Amino acid sequence: MESITKNRQSPATLRAMTARAYGAGMVPAGDDWVEELGHGWFNVVYRIRLVDGRSVVLKIAPPPHIEVMSYERAAMATELAALQLIRDKTEVPVPAVDFADRSHELCDADYFFMSYVDADNFGILRQEGSLSPQDENTYREAVGALNRELNEVRGPWFGALEGPGHPTWRACFTGLLEGVLGDGERRGVDLGYGYDVVREAIAARAGTLDAVTEPRFVEWDLFPNNAMVRDGRIVSVIDHERAFYGDPLIEAGFVGLDLPGAFGDPAAFLRGYGWGDFTDDERQRRWLYSLYLVLIMIIETNYRGHTTTTQYDWCRERLVELMG
Repeated sequence: MESITKNRQSPATLRAMTARAYGAGMVPAGDDWVEELGHGWFNVVYRIRLVDGRSVVLKIAPPPHIEVMSYERAAMATELAALQLIRDKTEVPVPAVDFADRSHELCDADYFFMSYVDADNFGILRQEGSLSPQDENTYREAVGALNRELNEVRGPWFGALEGPGHPTWRACFTGLLEGVLGDGERRGVDLGYGYDVVREAIAARAGTLDAVTEPRFVEWDLFPNNAMVRDGRIVSVIDHERAFYGDPLIEAGFVGLDLPGAFGDPAAFLRGYGWGDFTDDERQRRWLYSLYLVLIMIIETNYRGHTTTTQYDWCRERLVELMG
């Protein structure tokens, strides 16, 4: 996926970064030692082959002159904190971080190296039609179970993993919503609805957020494209830069409750997660969470510099579904 947030570097800089992480003797000669992995939407990601035969992954944050959305600031620091937390507190498989550099001495942004996961991407297999319905349901159930394990981790506050946090979920999440609406207004993004109309819809349901009193670790971006599979099981969860402490009901696997046509039937995920019936308040909260996701996906097309309207148009249709 193309985006102006992708901070591509020259071969010479990539060599210097690799040498700093693993030593100069680990950087191969020739031109076939590095390739860009293109399916990410935000950071540039490279696969690098070291002299000893290992493959590793280099992830580089956006350049400092590119304006990102409010919730994306310090995203790489969030991912590093999330990876450490997951490894310390759960058995959920994630890549190991080999080296992180925030000095900006070799390039103009933070970057880190992690282990390469030799597996297939669940989301890409779905898109290619390579999975039977039974296999897809098996993987969705497994995602649900892993997501439940992640959500068992308690947090000290609501909000960013490294703080500052909020004492209440309502204050935290309404702040996130206002942040994305402010991002859209600042760039003049047309939602198809007045921003005040959207704010009124949020205010009508905001009271349901008060029922959430215990902060939990939330992955938030655990869509199929962030699950790596091999031999019938999930062997790694990737892309953790959107994690925070909040309400587990905001997780990606629940989006199909509100937008089943666009995001699929969530039944298998719910089985794996072990979630039972939903109360009216939970349904209202879930609507707010889907609204937040769709607003981000509309407004980010401007911040990412998209040259086509495919995502924008699709997400505008999803907003009509929700607002209707």
